[in-house]
Amino acid sequence: MGGQQPLDLVTVTAGGGRPASSRRHPGWPLVLTALALLTALTASATWMRADGTFEAWAQASVETSDAAELRLGYFGNLTHGPALVGLENDYFAEELGDTELSPQVFNSGPTAVEAMNAGSIDAAFVGPNPAINSFVRSQGRSLAVVAGAASGGAQFVVRPEVAGPEDLAGHTVASPEFGGTQDVALRTWLTEQGYEVDGTGERTVAITPMANGQTISMLRQGRVDGAWLPQPWATRAVQDGARVLVDERDLWADGRYPTTVLVVRKDYLERHPETVEELVRGLQRSVDWLHEHEEEPRLLASTLNRGLERAQTETLPEETVVGALEAIEWTTDPLADTYAALLADGVAAGTTDDAPLDGLVDTTVLDHVRTSAEEGS
Repeated sequence: MGGQQPLDLVTVTAGGGRPASSRRHPGWPLVLTALALLTALTASATWMRADGTFEAWAQASVETSDAAELRLGYFGNLTHGPALVGLENDYFAEELGDTELSPQVFNSGPTAVEAMNAGSIDAAFVGPNPAINSFVRSQGRSLAVVAGAASGGAQFVVRPEVAGPEDLAGHTVASPEFGGTQDVALRTWLTEQGYEVDGTGERTVAITPMANGQTISMLRQGRVDGAWLPQPWATRAVQDGARVLVDERDLWADGRYPTTVLVVRKDYLERHPETVEELVRGLQRSVDWLHEHEEEPRLLASTLNRGLERAQTETLPEETVVGALEAIEWTTDPLADTYAALLADGVAAGTTDDAPLDGLVDTTVLDHVRTSAEEGS
């Protein structure tokens, strides 16, 4: 974890609330009437919030406030460009105002989500599959996807000796971590090619999880024959002699799929919706900045490299940044219509269980940010 002290992590899931007592108290009609009215008002506020009305939080039964602190997780990857820019240009800090921002660097989505489940961080930029897995395991209580950050930017790179999918039998490939978004994509694709993952038959391919930087070295040494990597690691591998066998954009009907999304702990979102809105406003400013300067490679490279340096990740040559960014689309749209397919891939890959995803994507805050921006323009 780029110079960070290791986190002592445990996985927890939120428990359900205690059921209300069914005991009645004769002679208390006014109390019962008041309770019935309070229940109706709470239910109405909850329905309004689910229907996308941000102001309904003020009417909810949970008292809300600005948070004293927001602990934000992110990676030193270019697919986390909005996080890098938001921290480097102080967009998050400016929007959060008096709320103290405490960024923390992680190397993979599953690790960041475990930290969130343990209560060590409040929000994080992660891939969608770890978010889905956490949501399923907690029966919808752990987190919500409140915005997108990046689409695209993941590729399956292989050594030059691998001419096509048929040459992978009996070989070993790599992914950043078991259950991560690139890991699920790799397992799904191999299965579709007729391979048994980590099996013993003739058509089997072994997958070894490893840090992205280590993967570049292992590809160079021939100790792995391919890897499903996010940017900039895929471009770095190609510059080091590998070639792209699969661009994940080609596996989606319109070429768009979420690579990085912003997730928030549900209890934090319930208690501090205004703080989460400020965070999303900072994210929108970051995405806007990346779009505004897409024709300025030197400025993009220098800003993103300062962000990588802040994350204690190796900086990159300008041509590497430019090449990597060609595969990435910046967007706050979480691309909610892709999650059913992502869940199905995770189930097929054996990294998650099938379950309803109602409530995983909650764009209430994002919609409010967009509406406010339109009204102010």
